[in-house]
Amino acid sequence: VLCGFILFIYVCLSLERQIFDFLGFQWAPILGNFLHIIVVILGLFGTIQFRPRYIVVYTVWTALWVTWNVFIICFYLEVGGLSKDTDLMTFNISVHRSWWREHGPGCVRRVLPPSAHGMMDDYTYVSVTGCVIEFQYLEVIHSAIQILLSLIGFVYACYVISVFMEEEDSCKY
Repeated sequence: VLCGFILFIYVCLSLERQIFDFLGFQWAPILGNFLHIIVVILGLFGTIQFRPRYIVVYTVWTALWVTWNVFIICFYLEVGGLSKDTDLMTFNISVHRSWWREHGPGCVRRVLPPSAHGMMDDYTYVSVTGCVIEFQYLEVIHSAIQILLSLIGFVYACYVISVFMEEEDSCKY
């Protein structure tokens, strides 16, 4: 029961992250979040149906997911030459950024009207002020929570796999 509740919270937090990445049109994280949700559901199914191979897929994915979230943290903290102002997260197909950049807690943005020679959907703003916490730190917090939950899930998945293997060994004799 506790495992189901933890996985439910895990999926809900992943869905929450997916929604905010959709609002910011960040295509790389959207794809990653989608795969993550699928694999978490697969891991839950493997646990309920006693299918260790599904849980192994989940553990391998969890390692990749932790790596991805470490990259996200490095990206938003601009570690190692990465820049949060690039279009890397949108695959260079849109000008959108983190939704939290303009809509963070307490943020007030002042919008400029589009220039006469600019495109109609150009939404350039002068400034965003009054943010309680900067957007990059909100993204880092999201990734840190995902890493923490992934590590808990990884340990639990390894435990479940060992229990399944012990039961399989005890049935042979």
